[in-house]
Amino acid sequence: MRACTESAELGLYTEPAYTLSREDSGHPLILVCEHASRFIPAGLNDLGLSREAAREHIAWDIGALALAEGLSRALGATLLAANYSRLLVDLNRPRQAPDSIPAQSEIYQVPGNRDLDEATREYRRQTLFEPFHSRLTDLIDERVAQGRPVRVVGIHSFTPVYHGQPRLLEVGVLYREAREYAQRLIDGLSQHPLKVAGNEPYKINPLGDMTVPVHGDARGLESVLIEVRNDLLRTPEDINRFTEYLAPLL
Repeated sequence: MRACTESAELGLYTEPAYTLSREDSGHPLILVCEHASRFIPAGLNDLGLSREAAREHIAWDIGALALAEGLSRALGATLLAANYSRLLVDLNRPRQAPDSIPAQSEIYQVPGNRDLDEATREYRRQTLFEPFHSRLTDLIDERVAQGRPVRVVGIHSFTPVYHGQPRLLEVGVLYREAREYAQRLIDGLSQHPLKVAGNEPYKINPLGDMTVPVHGDARGLESVLIEVRNDLLRTPEDINRFTEYLAPLL
């Protein structure tokens, strides 16, 4: 295997892998937005996608960053957000997960991820994936060492139509071990005019998910993902509404 320094993408990733806000917060919550950005370096030509496809839900979680930022401001909580598209390497997948660097996402082919050599795959992991998760680990370690409570919550959004099938769900709370915390969130959200469910539209899978299994469950911390249907996160008013719904519960 070639060293990752031999990747053809060497030097393309000039922006930091993540943005960290309110690092010194005293709030127990650490917000994580792994799919915050659709940014793909210009030299990669949108990975061969059309301009429209590169702005679709396959490239990022539409509205998730705005919601995460709203919650961070409202609570004064730390927020760790990705600066690159999930199509380059998905930060909520284990390193070797088959869809970590997808050649196809939903109905879209991703030509720029097809037939990638291992040097390039590893370069993306070392440049984008490892710094993000190392920083999240450090944030948690620092607080645990201080004897502080810690909760880890990922903020995501999902497409209203997937493989041609409409989704009626509006908000999902995804969890494995943090059942009581998740149920409090579900119960609280259900007080509003929303279609809410647990472990929908996805289920947490330790072989296919990163944030909750690794940074939450494995460390005995309360950890969930919040999924909001992205057509409900399109305007500042939408963001404010969901911030008001979620902030008192988190």
